[in-house]
Amino acid sequence: MKNLTIRGFSKEGNWYKGNLHSHTTNSDGMLTPQESVKRFKEHGYHFLCLSEHDKYTDYRSEFNTDDFIVLPGVEASAVLYREKGSSDRLKVHHIHGILGTELMQKAASEPLFEHGETLKIPKFYGNWKNGAQVAQDLSDSLQKRGCITTYNHPIWSRVREEEFIHTQGIFALEIYNYNTVNESNTGYDETYWDVMLREGTCIHGFASDDNHDEGLFDDACGGYVVVKAEKLTHDEIITNLLKGNYYSSSGPEIYDWGINDGIAYVDCSPVHRIDFIAGNLVNDGITNLCNAIEETITHGQYELKGHEDYVRVKCTDKYGKTAWSNPIFLK
Repeated sequence: MKNLTIRGFSKEGNWYKGNLHSHTTNSDGMLTPQESVKRFKEHGYHFLCLSEHDKYTDYRSEFNTDDFIVLPGVEASAVLYREKGSSDRLKVHHIHGILGTELMQKAASEPLFEHGETLKIPKFYGNWKNGAQVAQDLSDSLQKRGCITTYNHPIWSRVREEEFIHTQGIFALEIYNYNTVNESNTGYDETYWDVMLREGTCIHGFASDDNHDEGLFDDACGGYVVVKAEKLTHDEIITNLLKGNYYSSSGPEIYDWGINDGIAYVDCSPVHRIDFIAGNLVNDGITNLCNAIEETITHGQYELKGHEDYVRVKCTDKYGKTAWSNPIFLK
């Protein structure tokens, strides 16, 4: 791999910050859509998906401007209850459907969702026998209607690996959920990401808020993606999300990353450590770590050994705030 050179981001384009997971008073959030859009715009966001629970919304005509757009979407659910008549949830699948590109919309095998349309929630009791098929059916139902799909917060959802990691068609796994991190420390799902990558699944990661703004704890503007695109349009953002032409973050910035002459590298804002995570042999990857807590680094690198299936990078400051690249797939 000594002559291998791959860019982690496109050479041309602008950076656009966005939140892919958000709730308003249309489901169980506390802010109206208008209040939510205002809040994120004030915090420097360029796009926002209002992903209500089992209710599709499309506010493009109301909120889209030259410097801010809304991505229509829905967070679809399937629920396993303890027993009939009980409200105790043993497990849930939460899968995002975000409206795809114009071409994807035209190719949809079923009618596109309409603004305000509610989804029927598949409900199971005691045991759903084949949780993996439940997740696949849920994802398929969204894709048939012109959406791209993600799998959300598996640790919070209490699902096991075999119940979701083989779901076909999802483009990204939610690896950081700011709400559930602050609610119950169940919002770090990065380990599952590497399980999927090590098994050969080409999947991106994303960080989000999942904000409900209940006031119990901070849950907004703490997890986001930064997409590189030529312009701020629906198709450009969706296309570059699907390409993995973005990074996720809870604070730090990634300016550039990739592979140059067989050496993986990253340039970022000042952080305490830079980790290169690679698969698939034991001892693949490396950490660039400061010697003292007050020190920072802005560049890291890892010389590839030649057998890696993928490599990704994460940059973490002394407070634990992290930025994650998407993987570069080598095989």
